[in-house]
Amino acid sequence: MDNDTTWIEDDWTDAGHDQGPVPTVAVVGRPNVGKSTLVNRVLGRRAAVVQDQPGVTRDRIAYDAEWAGREFSLVDTGGWDRDAAGIGAAIAAQAEMAMRTADVIVFVVDARVGATAADEDAVRLLYQTKKPVILVANKADSDKQEADIAELWGLGLGQPHPVSALHGRGSGDLLDVIVEAFPEIPTGALKEEGPHRIALVGRPNVGKSSLLNKMSDSIRAVVDDVAGTTVDPVDSIVTLDDEDWVFVDTAGIRKRVKFASGTEYYASLRTQRAIEAAEVAIVLLDASEPLSEQDQRILTQVVESGRALVLAFNKWDLVDDERRYYLEKEIDRELAQVSWAPRINVSADTGRALKKIAPAVRRALDGWTQRIGTGELNKWISDLQAATPHPGRSGKIPKVLFASQVDVEPPRFVLFTTGAFDQQYKRFLMRRLREDFGFEGSPIDLVIKPRAPREMKGKGRR
Repeated sequence: MDNDTTWIEDDWTDAGHDQGPVPTVAVVGRPNVGKSTLVNRVLGRRAAVVQDQPGVTRDRIAYDAEWAGREFSLVDTGGWDRDAAGIGAAIAAQAEMAMRTADVIVFVVDARVGATAADEDAVRLLYQTKKPVILVANKADSDKQEADIAELWGLGLGQPHPVSALHGRGSGDLLDVIVEAFPEIPTGALKEEGPHRIALVGRPNVGKSSLLNKMSDSIRAVVDDVAGTTVDPVDSIVTLDDEDWVFVDTAGIRKRVKFASGTEYYASLRTQRAIEAAEVAIVLLDASEPLSEQDQRILTQVVESGRALVLAFNKWDLVDDERRYYLEKEIDRELAQVSWAPRINVSADTGRALKKIAPAVRRALDGWTQRIGTGELNKWISDLQAATPHPGRSGKIPKVLFASQVDVEPPRFVLFTTGAFDQQYKRFLMRRLREDFGFEGSPIDLVIKPRAPREMKGKGRR
Protein backbone atom coordinates (compact mmCIF):
# COMPACT_ATOMS: atom_id res chain seq x y z
CA MET A 1 0.00 0.00 0.00
CA ASP A 2 1.39 3.41 -0.95
CA ASN A 3 1.83 5.75 1.99
CA ASP A 4 1.32 8.85 -0.15
CA THR A 5 -2.19 7.82 -1.24
CA THR A 6 -4.78 10.33 -0.08
CA TRP A 7 -8.51 10.60 -0.26
CA ILE A 8 -10.91 13.40 0.41
CA GLU A 9 -13.32 13.31 3.33
CA ASP A 10 -16.66 15.03 2.84
CA ASP A 11 -17.46 17.95 5.11
CA TRP A 12 -20.78 16.87 6.55
CA THR A 13 -22.88 19.52 8.23
CA ASP A 14 -24.63 18.31 11.37
CA ALA A 15 -27.98 20.09 11.25
CA GLY A 16 -29.22 18.59 14.47
CA HIS A 17 -28.57 20.54 17.64
CA ASP A 18 -30.70 19.44 20.55
CA GLN A 19 -31.44 22.93 21.84
CA GLY A 20 -35.14 22.56 22.49
CA PRO A 21 -37.80 24.97 21.25
CA VAL A 22 -36.75 28.10 19.41
CA PRO A 23 -39.02 31.09 18.75
CA THR A 24 -40.89 31.18 15.46
CA VAL A 25 -41.15 34.48 13.58
CA ALA A 26 -43.69 34.65 10.74
CA VAL A 27 -43.23 37.32 8.05
CA VAL A 28 -46.67 38.16 6.61
CA GLY A 29 -48.33 40.79 4.45
CA ARG A 30 -50.16 41.30 1.19
CA PRO A 31 -48.51 40.27 -2.09
CA ASN A 32 -45.38 42.01 -3.36
CA VAL A 33 -44.53 44.12 -0.31
CA GLY A 34 -41.04 42.57 -0.10
CA LYS A 35 -41.48 39.79 2.46
CA SER A 36 -39.04 37.40 0.80
CA THR A 37 -36.51 40.20 0.29
CA LEU A 38 -36.73 40.95 4.01
CA VAL A 39 -36.27 37.26 4.83
CA ASN A 40 -33.14 37.15 2.67
CA ARG A 41 -31.83 40.29 4.38
CA VAL A 42 -32.27 38.71 7.82
CA LEU A 43 -30.66 35.45 6.71
CA GLY A 44 -27.79 37.22 4.98
CA ARG A 45 -28.17 35.11 1.85
CA ARG A 46 -30.55 34.70 -1.07
CA ALA A 47 -32.56 31.78 0.30
CA ALA A 48 -36.15 32.80 -0.47
CA VAL A 49 -37.22 33.15 -4.09
CA VAL A 50 -37.55 36.84 -5.03
CA GLN A 51 -38.97 38.29 -8.22
CA ASP A 52 -40.65 41.59 -9.01
CA GLN A 53 -44.11 40.11 -9.35
CA PRO A 54 -46.71 39.00 -6.81
CA GLY A 55 -47.30 35.38 -5.93
CA VAL A 56 -43.75 34.01 -6.21
CA THR A 57 -43.81 32.63 -2.65
CA ARG A 58 -46.72 30.20 -2.34
CA ASP A 59 -46.07 27.99 0.68
CA ARG A 60 -44.90 28.86 4.17
CA ILE A 61 -41.16 28.22 4.28
CA ALA A 62 -39.12 28.01 7.51
CA TYR A 63 -35.44 28.98 7.70
CA ASP A 64 -32.97 28.82 10.61
CA ALA A 65 -31.90 32.34 11.62
CA GLU A 66 -29.82 33.98 14.35
CA TRP A 67 -29.35 37.48 15.76
CA ALA A 68 -27.39 38.65 18.78
CA GLY A 69 -26.78 35.07 19.84
CA ARG A 70 -30.49 34.16 19.72
CA GLU A 71 -31.60 31.45 17.32
CA PHE A 72 -35.09 31.44 15.84
CA SER A 73 -37.12 29.99 13.01
CA LEU A 74 -37.98 32.56 10.33
CA VAL A 75 -41.07 31.71 8.28
CA ASP A 76 -41.62 33.29 4.87
CA THR A 77 -45.22 33.23 3.63
CA GLY A 78 -47.13 33.91 0.45
CA GLY A 79 -49.07 37.12 -0.01
CA TRP A 80 -52.25 37.28 2.11
CA ASP A 81 -55.46 38.44 0.47
CA ARG A 82 -58.85 37.89 2.10
CA ASP A 83 -60.64 37.89 -1.28
CA ALA A 84 -58.22 35.48 -2.98
CA ALA A 85 -59.67 32.57 -4.93
CA GLY A 86 -58.28 29.33 -6.30
CA ILE A 87 -54.59 28.88 -5.60
CA GLY A 88 -54.53 32.37 -4.07
CA ALA A 89 -56.92 31.17 -1.37
CA ALA A 90 -54.64 28.22 -0.59
CA ILE A 91 -51.66 30.57 -0.36
CA ALA A 92 -53.60 32.85 2.01
CA ALA A 93 -54.56 29.84 4.16
CA GLN A 94 -50.88 28.93 4.53
CA ALA A 95 -50.11 32.49 5.64
CA GLU A 96 -52.93 32.39 8.18
CA MET A 97 -51.63 29.12 9.60
CA ALA A 98 -48.19 30.71 9.97
CA MET A 99 -49.76 33.59 11.92
CA ARG A 100 -51.54 31.22 14.30
CA THR A 101 -48.47 29.10 15.02
CA ALA A 102 -45.85 31.86 15.31
CA ASP A 103 -44.46 33.36 18.52
CA VAL A 104 -43.90 36.75 16.87
CA ILE A 105 -45.49 38.14 13.70
CA VAL A 106 -43.70 40.61 11.44
CA PHE A 107 -46.34 42.44 9.38
CA VAL A 108 -44.86 44.06 6.28
CA VAL A 109 -46.46 46.95 4.39
CA ASP A 110 -45.17 49.01 1.47
CA ALA A 111 -43.96 52.38 2.80
CA ARG A 112 -44.28 53.95 -0.65
CA VAL A 113 -47.95 52.97 -0.98
CA GLY A 114 -49.08 53.33 2.63
CA ALA A 115 -51.86 51.37 4.31
CA THR A 116 -54.31 49.79 1.88
CA ALA A 117 -57.71 48.20 2.41
CA ALA A 118 -56.03 44.79 2.16
CA ASP A 119 -53.58 45.81 4.91
CA GLU A 120 -56.49 46.87 7.14
CA ASP A 121 -58.19 43.51 6.54
CA ALA A 122 -54.98 41.75 7.57
CA VAL A 123 -54.77 43.83 10.76
CA ARG A 124 -58.21 42.57 11.86
CA LEU A 125 -56.94 39.01 11.42
CA LEU A 126 -53.74 39.81 13.32
CA TYR A 127 -55.74 41.10 16.30
CA GLN A 128 -57.41 37.68 16.53
CA THR A 129 -54.09 35.83 16.86
CA LYS A 130 -53.28 37.59 20.16
CA LYS A 131 -49.58 37.38 19.20
CA PRO A 132 -46.95 40.15 19.35
CA VAL A 133 -47.04 41.98 15.99
CA ILE A 134 -44.18 44.13 14.71
CA LEU A 135 -45.19 46.58 11.97
CA VAL A 136 -42.56 46.99 9.25
CA ALA A 137 -42.70 49.76 6.65
CA ASN A 138 -40.58 48.25 3.89
CA LYS A 139 -39.11 50.06 0.87
CA ALA A 140 -38.29 53.09 3.02
CA ASP A 141 -35.15 53.80 1.02
CA SER A 142 -34.59 57.42 2.13
CA ASP A 143 -35.13 59.83 5.04
CA LYS A 144 -38.04 61.42 3.18
CA GLN A 145 -39.82 58.10 2.85
CA GLU A 146 -39.22 57.40 6.55
CA ALA A 147 -40.98 60.68 7.37
CA ASP A 148 -44.01 59.61 5.32
CA ILE A 149 -44.76 56.49 7.37
CA ALA A 150 -46.35 58.30 10.32
CA GLU A 151 -49.80 57.52 8.93
CA LEU A 152 -49.17 53.83 9.56
CA TRP A 153 -49.74 54.48 13.29
CA GLY A 154 -53.39 54.50 12.27
CA LEU A 155 -53.32 50.73 11.77
CA GLY A 156 -53.29 50.36 15.55
CA LEU A 157 -50.23 48.08 15.65
CA GLY A 158 -47.95 50.53 17.38
CA GLN A 159 -44.74 52.04 16.06
CA PRO A 160 -43.98 51.37 12.37
CA HIS A 161 -40.36 50.40 11.81
CA PRO A 162 -38.90 51.82 8.55
CA VAL A 163 -36.76 49.34 6.65
CA SER A 164 -35.27 48.94 3.22
CA ALA A 165 -34.95 45.17 2.88
CA LEU A 166 -33.30 45.61 -0.50
CA HIS A 167 -30.52 47.90 0.75
CA GLY A 168 -30.36 46.81 4.41
CA ARG A 169 -31.45 50.16 5.84
CA GLY A 170 -32.86 49.71 9.36
CA SER A 171 -32.62 45.90 9.34
CA GLY A 172 -30.37 45.68 12.39
CA ASP A 173 -32.70 47.86 14.49
CA LEU A 174 -35.64 45.74 13.35
CA LEU A 175 -33.91 42.52 14.40
CA ASP A 176 -33.26 44.00 17.86
CA VAL A 177 -37.00 44.66 18.19
CA ILE A 178 -37.87 41.14 17.01
CA VAL A 179 -35.51 39.50 19.53
CA GLU A 180 -36.91 41.64 22.36
CA ALA A 181 -40.41 40.34 21.52
CA PHE A 182 -39.46 36.67 21.96
CA PRO A 183 -41.53 34.93 24.65
CA GLU A 184 -39.78 33.43 27.66
CA ILE A 185 -41.01 29.97 26.67
CA PRO A 186 -41.21 29.65 22.87
CA THR A 187 -44.05 27.69 21.35
CA GLY A 188 -42.29 27.36 17.98
CA ALA A 189 -40.95 24.23 16.32
CA LEU A 190 -38.29 22.11 18.01
CA LYS A 191 -34.79 21.96 16.64
CA GLU A 192 -33.81 18.42 17.48
CA GLU A 193 -31.87 15.43 16.35
CA GLY A 194 -33.80 12.49 15.14
CA PRO A 195 -36.00 12.62 12.06
CA HIS A 196 -34.32 11.64 8.82
CA ARG A 197 -34.59 14.14 5.97
CA ILE A 198 -36.33 12.88 2.84
CA ALA A 199 -36.42 15.01 -0.33
CA LEU A 200 -39.40 14.58 -2.66
CA VAL A 201 -38.15 15.36 -6.16
CA GLY A 202 -39.45 14.98 -9.68
CA ARG A 203 -40.52 16.90 -12.72
CA PRO A 204 -43.38 19.43 -12.45
CA ASN A 205 -46.90 18.23 -11.76
CA VAL A 206 -45.89 14.65 -11.02
CA GLY A 207 -47.73 14.80 -7.68
CA LYS A 208 -45.08 15.63 -5.08
CA SER A 209 -47.18 18.08 -3.07
CA SER A 210 -50.25 15.86 -3.33
CA LEU A 211 -48.27 12.90 -1.99
CA LEU A 212 -46.91 14.99 0.88
CA ASN A 213 -50.41 16.16 1.80
CA LYS A 214 -51.75 12.60 1.66
CA MET A 215 -49.00 11.33 3.93
CA SER A 216 -49.38 14.16 6.43
CA ASP A 217 -53.20 14.09 6.18
CA SER A 218 -53.27 17.87 5.97
CA ILE A 219 -53.00 20.57 3.33
CA ARG A 220 -49.40 21.42 4.16
CA ALA A 221 -48.14 22.18 0.66
CA VAL A 222 -50.10 24.23 -1.84
CA VAL A 223 -51.49 22.00 -4.61
CA ASP A 224 -52.92 23.15 -7.93
CA ASP A 225 -53.35 21.63 -11.37
CA VAL A 226 -50.92 24.19 -12.77
CA ALA A 227 -47.41 22.76 -13.10
CA GLY A 228 -44.78 24.51 -10.96
CA THR A 229 -46.92 25.37 -7.92
CA THR A 230 -44.08 24.69 -5.47
CA VAL A 231 -41.25 27.20 -5.78
CA ASP A 232 -39.29 26.80 -2.52
CA PRO A 233 -38.54 23.55 -0.70
CA VAL A 234 -41.18 22.96 2.01
CA ASP A 235 -40.37 21.00 5.19
CA SER A 236 -43.02 18.85 6.83
CA ILE A 237 -42.73 16.40 9.72
CA VAL A 238 -44.71 13.29 8.77
CA THR A 239 -45.33 10.26 10.97
CA LEU A 240 -45.12 6.93 9.13
CA ASP A 241 -44.91 3.56 10.90
CA ASP A 242 -44.82 5.37 14.27
CA GLU A 243 -41.64 7.23 13.25
CA ASP A 244 -41.22 10.92 12.43
CA TRP A 245 -39.65 11.86 9.11
CA VAL A 246 -38.85 15.31 7.71
CA PHE A 247 -40.19 15.37 4.16
CA VAL A 248 -39.04 18.20 1.90
CA ASP A 249 -41.35 19.02 -1.02
CA THR A 250 -39.29 20.63 -3.78
CA ALA A 251 -39.92 22.57 -6.95
CA GLY A 252 -40.43 20.51 -10.10
CA ILE A 253 -37.15 20.37 -12.00
CA ARG A 254 -37.55 21.45 -15.62
CA LYS A 255 -33.99 22.32 -16.63
CA ARG A 256 -30.48 21.97 -15.36
CA VAL A 257 -29.59 24.82 -13.00
CA LYS A 258 -27.14 26.38 -15.48
CA PHE A 259 -29.84 26.56 -18.16
CA ALA A 260 -32.62 27.94 -15.92
CA SER A 261 -33.33 31.65 -15.44
CA GLY A 262 -35.17 33.99 -13.09
CA THR A 263 -37.34 32.38 -10.44
CA GLU A 264 -36.79 28.97 -11.99
CA TYR A 265 -33.02 29.33 -11.56
CA TYR A 266 -33.24 29.98 -7.82
CA ALA A 267 -35.93 27.34 -7.32
CA SER A 268 -33.76 24.78 -9.14
CA LEU A 269 -30.73 25.80 -7.13
CA ARG A 270 -32.57 25.35 -3.83
CA THR A 271 -33.99 22.02 -5.01
CA GLN A 272 -30.44 20.88 -5.66
CA ARG A 273 -29.40 22.03 -2.20
CA ALA A 274 -32.43 20.30 -0.67
CA ILE A 275 -31.30 17.03 -2.27
CA GLU A 276 -27.78 17.48 -0.95
CA ALA A 277 -29.11 18.26 2.55
CA ALA A 278 -31.31 15.15 2.59
CA GLU A 279 -30.34 11.59 3.38
CA VAL A 280 -32.80 9.95 0.99
CA ALA A 281 -34.36 11.27 -2.19
CA ILE A 282 -37.69 9.85 -3.29
CA VAL A 283 -37.91 10.45 -7.03
CA LEU A 284 -41.54 10.56 -8.12
CA LEU A 285 -42.26 9.27 -11.61
CA ASP A 286 -45.62 9.47 -13.36
CA ALA A 287 -46.49 5.82 -13.94
CA SER A 288 -49.25 6.77 -16.39
CA GLU A 289 -46.81 8.44 -18.82
CA PRO A 290 -43.64 7.29 -20.58
CA LEU A 291 -40.39 7.96 -18.77
CA SER A 292 -38.89 11.22 -20.00
CA GLU A 293 -35.50 12.82 -20.45
CA GLN A 294 -36.36 15.02 -17.46
CA ASP A 295 -36.86 11.92 -15.30
CA GLN A 296 -33.45 10.62 -16.37
CA ARG A 297 -31.80 13.96 -15.61
CA ILE A 298 -33.32 14.09 -12.12
CA LEU A 299 -32.19 10.54 -11.36
CA THR A 300 -28.66 11.41 -12.48
CA GLN A 301 -28.71 14.49 -10.23
CA VAL A 302 -29.70 12.40 -7.20
CA VAL A 303 -27.11 9.69 -7.89
CA GLU A 304 -24.34 12.25 -8.42
CA SER A 305 -25.30 13.92 -5.13
CA GLY A 306 -24.61 10.63 -3.33
CA ARG A 307 -28.03 10.45 -1.67
CA ALA A 308 -29.90 7.21 -1.04
CA LEU A 309 -32.64 6.68 -3.61
CA VAL A 310 -36.20 5.35 -3.70
CA LEU A 311 -38.24 5.26 -6.91
CA ALA A 312 -41.95 5.99 -6.41
CA PHE A 313 -44.24 5.45 -9.38
CA ASN A 314 -47.16 7.76 -8.68
CA LYS A 315 -50.65 7.78 -10.24
CA TRP A 316 -50.70 3.98 -10.20
CA ASP A 317 -54.49 4.13 -10.12
CA LEU A 318 -54.32 5.34 -13.74
CA VAL A 319 -52.19 2.41 -14.93
CA ASP A 320 -54.00 -0.31 -16.89
CA ASP A 321 -52.62 -3.69 -17.99
CA GLU A 322 -51.31 -2.37 -21.30
CA ARG A 323 -49.49 0.55 -19.67
CA ARG A 324 -48.06 -1.79 -17.03
CA TYR A 325 -46.62 -4.02 -19.76
CA TYR A 326 -44.86 -1.13 -21.48
CA LEU A 327 -43.74 0.42 -18.19
CA GLU A 328 -41.87 -2.74 -17.22
CA LYS A 329 -40.04 -2.63 -20.54
CA GLU A 330 -39.20 1.05 -20.02
CA ILE A 331 -37.85 0.31 -16.55
CA ASP A 332 -35.65 -2.53 -17.83
CA ARG A 333 -34.36 -0.39 -20.68
CA GLU A 334 -34.08 3.11 -19.20
CA LEU A 335 -33.62 2.60 -15.45
CA ALA A 336 -30.99 -0.14 -15.51
CA GLN A 337 -28.45 2.26 -14.00
CA VAL A 338 -30.58 2.55 -10.83
CA SER A 339 -31.85 -1.03 -10.68
CA TRP A 340 -30.52 -1.12 -7.11
CA ALA A 341 -33.11 1.43 -5.91
CA PRO A 342 -36.25 0.19 -4.10
CA ARG A 343 -39.39 0.63 -6.22
CA ILE A 344 -42.86 1.35 -4.90
CA ASN A 345 -46.11 1.94 -6.79
CA VAL A 346 -48.26 4.57 -5.09
CA SER A 347 -51.20 6.88 -5.67
CA ALA A 348 -51.26 10.29 -4.02
CA ASP A 349 -54.91 10.56 -5.06
CA THR A 350 -56.22 7.33 -3.49
CA GLY A 351 -53.53 6.75 -0.85
CA ARG A 352 -52.54 3.45 -2.43
CA ALA A 353 -49.49 1.73 -0.87
CA LEU A 354 -48.40 4.71 1.25
CA LYS A 355 -47.54 2.22 4.00
CA LYS A 356 -44.73 0.93 1.75
CA ILE A 357 -42.89 4.26 1.75
CA ALA A 358 -41.31 4.03 5.21
CA PRO A 359 -39.98 0.44 4.75
CA ALA A 360 -38.50 1.39 1.36
CA VAL A 361 -36.80 4.46 2.85
CA ARG A 362 -35.41 2.40 5.74
CA ARG A 363 -33.92 -0.13 3.32
CA ALA A 364 -32.30 2.69 1.36
CA LEU A 365 -30.89 4.20 4.56
CA ASP A 366 -29.51 0.82 5.63
CA GLY A 367 -27.72 0.48 2.28
CA TRP A 368 -26.48 4.06 2.48
CA THR A 369 -24.87 3.49 5.90
CA GLN A 370 -23.68 -0.10 5.34
CA ARG A 371 -20.03 -0.90 6.05
CA ILE A 372 -17.90 -3.97 5.25
CA GLY A 373 -15.02 -4.84 7.54
CA THR A 374 -11.54 -4.61 5.99
CA GLY A 375 -10.73 -8.27 6.57
CA GLU A 376 -14.01 -9.47 5.09
CA LEU A 377 -13.66 -7.13 2.12
CA ASN A 378 -10.12 -8.26 1.26
CA LYS A 379 -11.02 -11.95 1.55
CA TRP A 380 -13.97 -11.34 -0.76
CA ILE A 381 -11.76 -9.54 -3.29
CA SER A 382 -9.15 -12.29 -3.16
CA ASP A 383 -11.71 -15.05 -3.75
CA LEU A 384 -13.38 -13.06 -6.54
CA GLN A 385 -10.08 -12.44 -8.34
CA ALA A 386 -9.17 -16.10 -8.08
CA ALA A 387 -12.50 -17.10 -9.65
CA THR A 388 -12.73 -14.24 -12.18
CA PRO A 389 -9.42 -12.45 -12.71
CA HIS A 390 -9.04 -9.22 -14.62
CA PRO A 391 -8.33 -9.82 -18.34
CA GLY A 392 -4.61 -9.93 -19.09
CA ARG A 393 -2.83 -7.01 -20.68
CA SER A 394 0.54 -7.57 -22.41
CA GLY A 395 0.93 -10.77 -20.48
CA LYS A 396 0.21 -9.11 -17.15
CA ILE A 397 -2.97 -9.35 -15.07
CA PRO A 398 -3.73 -6.31 -12.84
CA LYS A 399 -4.60 -7.35 -9.30
CA VAL A 400 -5.96 -5.75 -6.15
CA LEU A 401 -3.24 -5.47 -3.50
CA PHE A 402 -5.46 -4.06 -0.75
CA ALA A 403 -9.08 -2.93 -0.46
CA SER A 404 -10.71 -0.65 2.07
CA GLN A 405 -14.11 0.93 2.60
CA VAL A 406 -13.16 4.46 3.50
CA ASP A 407 -16.59 5.99 4.04
CA VAL A 408 -20.35 5.55 4.23
CA GLU A 409 -23.27 7.81 3.27
CA PRO A 410 -22.71 6.74 0.50
CA PRO A 411 -20.35 3.73 0.71
CA ARG A 412 -16.91 4.53 -0.78
CA PHE A 413 -14.26 1.94 -1.57
CA VAL A 414 -10.61 2.35 -2.54
CA LEU A 415 -8.79 -0.51 -4.27
CA PHE A 416 -5.00 -0.31 -4.41
CA THR A 417 -3.95 -2.25 -7.51
CA THR A 418 -0.90 -3.30 -9.50
CA GLY A 419 -2.25 -1.54 -12.58
CA ALA A 420 -5.18 0.27 -14.14
CA PHE A 421 -8.53 -1.55 -14.30
CA ASP A 422 -10.80 -1.61 -17.33
CA GLN A 423 -14.17 0.10 -16.84
CA GLN A 424 -15.88 -3.16 -17.67
CA TYR A 425 -14.12 -4.98 -14.84
CA LYS A 426 -14.82 -2.09 -12.48
CA ARG A 427 -18.53 -2.39 -13.30
CA PHE A 428 -18.24 -6.12 -12.69
CA LEU A 429 -16.81 -5.49 -9.21
CA MET A 430 -19.59 -3.04 -8.36
CA ARG A 431 -22.25 -5.48 -9.56
CA ARG A 432 -20.77 -8.28 -7.45
CA LEU A 433 -20.53 -5.96 -4.43
CA ARG A 434 -24.27 -5.44 -4.65
CA GLU A 435 -25.03 -9.10 -5.29
CA ASP A 436 -22.97 -10.31 -2.33
CA PHE A 437 -23.44 -7.47 0.20
CA GLY A 438 -26.62 -5.62 -0.78
CA PHE A 439 -26.27 -1.82 -0.58
CA GLU A 440 -29.90 -1.56 -1.67
CA GLY A 441 -30.99 1.99 -2.38
CA SER A 442 -27.51 3.50 -2.28
CA PRO A 443 -25.02 4.56 -4.94
CA ILE A 444 -21.53 3.12 -4.57
CA ASP A 445 -18.28 4.96 -5.21
CA LEU A 446 -15.39 2.67 -6.25
CA VAL A 447 -11.95 4.26 -6.72
CA ILE A 448 -9.05 2.38 -8.32
CA LYS A 449 -5.57 3.48 -7.18
CA PRO A 450 -2.92 1.84 -9.42
CA ARG A 451 0.56 1.50 -7.94
CA ALA A 452 3.03 3.94 -9.44
CA PRO A 453 5.45 2.35 -11.94
CA ARG A 454 8.63 1.12 -10.25
CA GLU A 455 10.87 3.23 -12.49
CA MET A 456 9.09 6.39 -11.29
CA LYS A 457 9.83 5.74 -7.65
CA GLY A 458 13.58 6.31 -7.67
CA LYS A 459 14.91 9.85 -7.63
CA GLY A 460 17.00 11.00 -10.52
CA ARG A 461 15.87 8.19 -12.87
CA ARG A 462 14.57 8.98 -16.32
